[in-house]
Amino acid sequence: MAIIETEAALHEAHRDNHTHRDVNGGWLRPAVFGAMDGLVSNLALMTGVAGGAVSHQTIVLSGLAGLAAGAFSMAAGEYTSVASQRELVEAELDVERRELRKHPKDEEAELAALYEARGVEPRLAKAVAEQLSRDPEVALEIHAREELGIDPGDLPSPLVAAVSSFGSFALGALLPVLPYLLGATSLWPAVLLALVGLFLCGAVVAKVTARTWWYSGLRQLALGGAAAGVTYALGSWFGTAVG
Repeated sequence: MAIIETEAALHEAHRDNHTHRDVNGGWLRPAVFGAMDGLVSNLALMTGVAGGAVSHQTIVLSGLAGLAAGAFSMAAGEYTSVASQRELVEAELDVERRELRKHPKDEEAELAALYEARGVEPRLAKAVAEQLSRDPEVALEIHAREELGIDPGDLPSPLVAAVSSFGSFALGALLPVLPYLLGATSLWPAVLLALVGLFLCGAVVAKVTARTWWYSGLRQLALGGAAAGVTYALGSWFGTAVG
C-alpha cells in the first residue's frame, strides 16, 4: 500500500510540475517586442531631438507623436503579419484536407511511413495510422503536426497580436515622456527612467525565456543606451549643421 501511495504521489507531482507555457498563442512576441521597441525608439527619438538644443515642449511633442505613430504602426504591422501567416497556414490545411478526402489510403500509408521512420514497428505503425485516420479531423490534425509542424487548433490570433503590440509599445514609449508630463524640464530624468525600464523589461523577459535576469536586463540596457547615445550625437551634429 505504501508503494502504491508513493507511486500515486509521484504521478501527481509529475502532472503538477510537467506543464508548459503557451509558446504559440501569438501574444508574447509582439508584447515583448512592442515594449522594447517603444522604449528604445521613443527614447532615441527624444534624445535625438534634444540633441538639437530645442525646447522641452518640442521634446515632449516629439515623444507623444512617436508614441502614437509607433503604437498604431506596430499594431497594423503585427495584425497584417500574423493574419498573412494564418491565411498561409489555413491554405496549406485546405490542401491537406483535400488530399485526405481524395486519397485517404495514400495519406494513411504516408502517416504509417512517418511512424516507421521514427522507429515504430511496421505492423504497429500501420495499425496506429489506420486507427488515427478513421476520424477526418483527427487525421488532419496529425498530418498537420507531422508534415507542417503546426497545430490547427492553436493558430495565433491577429487581433491578439495587434492589441498586445499596441498596448505594450504605448506603455514602453510612455516611460521617456512621463518625467516631462510630471514637470521635468531636462532630458536626464527621462533618460534615467527609460534605462531603468529597459533593464526591468529585460529582467522580466528572462523569467519567460530562462535567461539569467541580470544578463537579459543589462543586454537591453546596453542596447537602449547605445541607441540613445548615437541619436543624441546625431541630433547635436544636425542641430549645429542646420543652425
